[in-house]
Amino acid sequence: MKKAIEKKAYSATLTAPAKKASSAKSKKAAEPKSLKKQYLKSDNICKVSFRLPKEAAHGAQMVSVVGDFNNWNLTENQMKKLKNGDFTLTLELPCNREYRFRYLIDSNRWENDWFADKYIPNDFGTEDSVVVI
Repeated sequence: MKKAIEKKAYSATLTAPAKKASSAKSKKAAEPKSLKKQYLKSDNICKVSFRLPKEAAHGAQMVSVVGDFNNWNLTENQMKKLKNGDFTLTLELPCNREYRFRYLIDSNRWENDWFADKYIPNDFGTEDSVVVI
């Protein structure tokens, strides 16, 4: 009887790490690369973290987030380049709105957010990314 209990406990310890590894892997895979939202209860504000992955930046030196929230100002919201090559910026935006935006790469190339909430056609024959908060 004692051996059966010990064997059961031992087999449980063998299977537990496998479950942890798979759940950690699935969490990492499910984590989005951009557009993280943190809603602040006190001010009806949302902190939106924009992230342009290095795969979309293609060796860029400078990236700006340009959109409705800054009147499409090309230089107001420059992003920080991370060591891994991604670019990031967090903005506080009023809730209950949709904001069109795009990334301006090295002042000459536009890129949409690959993880935008949706896309809307613009007047230039392309689409704008949209964040809904």
